[in-house]
Amino acid sequence: MQQTTDLSADPNNIDAGVDTEIATCLNLEMPQSFFLFAGAGSGKTRSLVNALQHIRKNYNRSLRLHGQRVAVITYTNKASDEIKHRVGYDPLIEVSTIHSFVWSLIQGFNNDIKSWLKDELKKDILELEEKERKGRGGKASQDRQRDIANKKKRLDNLDTISKFVYNPNGENKGKDSLNHSEVIKISAAFLLEKETMQRLLIKKFPILLIDESQDTNKTLMDAFLSVQNQHSEFILGLFGDLMQRIYADGKEDLGQDLPSNWATPKKKMNHRCPKRVITLINKLREDGQEQQARTDADEGVVRLFIFNGNTTDKTQAEIAVAQRMAKISEDADWNTSTAVKTLILEHHMAAKRMGFYDMYEPLYRDPLLRIGLLDGTLSGIKLFSERILPLIESRDDKFAVAALVRKYSPLVSKPLLRASGDKQAEQIQIAKKAVDNLLDVFSQEQPPKFLDVLKIVASTGLFEISEGLRSIADRTPDEQQLAEEEIAKRRISGEKGEETTLDCWDEFLLTPFEQIKAYSDYIGERASFDTHQGVKGLEFPRVMVIIDDEDSRGFLFSYDKLVGVKEKTATDIKNEQEHRDTSITRTKRLFYVTCSRAEKSLAIVYYSENPKLLKTNLVQQGWFDDNEIELIISPN
Repeated sequence: MQQTTDLSADPNNIDAGVDTEIATCLNLEMPQSFFLFAGAGSGKTRSLVNALQHIRKNYNRSLRLHGQRVAVITYTNKASDEIKHRVGYDPLIEVSTIHSFVWSLIQGFNNDIKSWLKDELKKDILELEEKERKGRGGKASQDRQRDIANKKKRLDNLDTISKFVYNPNGENKGKDSLNHSEVIKISAAFLLEKETMQRLLIKKFPILLIDESQDTNKTLMDAFLSVQNQHSEFILGLFGDLMQRIYADGKEDLGQDLPSNWATPKKKMNHRCPKRVITLINKLREDGQEQQARTDADEGVVRLFIFNGNTTDKTQAEIAVAQRMAKISEDADWNTSTAVKTLILEHHMAAKRMGFYDMYEPLYRDPLLRIGLLDGTLSGIKLFSERILPLIESRDDKFAVAALVRKYSPLVSKPLLRASGDKQAEQIQIAKKAVDNLLDVFSQEQPPKFLDVLKIVASTGLFEISEGLRSIADRTPDEQQLAEEEIAKRRISGEKGEETTLDCWDEFLLTPFEQIKAYSDYIGERASFDTHQGVKGLEFPRVMVIIDDEDSRGFLFSYDKLVGVKEKTATDIKNEQEHRDTSITRTKRLFYVTCSRAEKSLAIVYYSENPKLLKTNLVQQGWFDDNEIELIISPN
């Protein structure tokens, strides 16, 4: 008789029943929605793929017979490609990012989109006009008037649009285009308010699985939950971990107060990290979702190295840490920089260390610009990083320059050249002159600012310019002078006041264009280190986490408050009392994500103004033993 292996008897397979529980939910005759808690290294993606394989095996014919598919929403294109690969690119499984998915739902509902935009624009115009009546002139008034005029123009043009267009992975320009934010808002509104849209979703996709659900836009997630609540036949499967929520627009209380008929499977095993790292990250959790290590996991090494905050040569300090870790862990690969993954607090630190902080900081302050800035999709930035920078870098290669112009410039677009008839050569010369004018800006002794470059592009029409930047490019010299004077006043006073998106663009444009190269390298993952946003879901044998609140300059995070070196503000205390997110809870999640990437050993480098208090507090908190902390290592 053939013996079967009892997986449940193996302590490393304590989560074996989770996938079975999910499979039970994925029953089209007896549907049940679920939220899967899956902490770091627990095999969340494997469970998602297993769920899809179960559907393919048991419901392939039924779904195809009714023209239905299974939808999977991922946070990035990279994650989407990985899942598609693991299910064999089966057309039964529709895997896409959130923007791609919701656009597939609302695309073609042009009259409904038009009606929503009319209402939204009218509301925005009324709010701006009210502010203008109460305003006191100056740059703010100038910007509001231009914004009102642009919105009125768009409102007037709506009736001429028969079809709206949108590119989830690119720029969206032209009067018939929708932007990323609008697509999310429209989709959420339609799902909440229109029975037709709800039925369309369920008919096309009776099963919707959402990966990294804790970071899915809150408004949209609420809409999906509302649809499921009204239609029990719709299976909504959420995969995630609130401790790994890193984006501000995610749903803070996802997984809490779910309907009683939802399943809530939990994965307890961490297959990635060594025992010591798991002990550390369990200390960081306060939700009762502690993990356990595999029985065959290494013990692992964790060390905290505390430097004075005024350490001047931080690069050398971190090299010294790597050398020390090589000895402590008896792992010579710590001495090879490419074998160590260095993770930093967040983007501010990368901006400061790589030299693009001046251009980055103003845009980061604006919540409407922040996400596009962080993932490289902000259209105003792409003008400089994906059009102008490559052209400048290729200036000595006339064929490369010509290819870039053909690809991106409206001056030589196919429709325009066709319309030019026998004057095509003249149009090509116009484009060549525009390129020469741009290159001339970079041949001057004084390096150009972004504004200098923008003005040339606007005057020649070499490339298309996004709506926000167009408002600035079209200013008169007097208007621009007024804007720059007010920016200078704010810098001197330190008072931002009621800052608008246009204010942030203004400040950005007055910074050096040369900073776009470092920004582009960073966003393109060509830098030597990464942030918690960039590595969630990934794992590395050797991880070095850099903590430096002074360099980070981010108001969203504060390690010093987290570890009690800096006092909480009144706002922090008020937010805690109201159970709202704070810089402290955000920082703890960040620390969890970065530390939980380590497969073998973990070094934490902390630059502190109060090293002794820091060590005392961390030992008292139980995060580190006294012998795991090395205080003030001299890099010299």
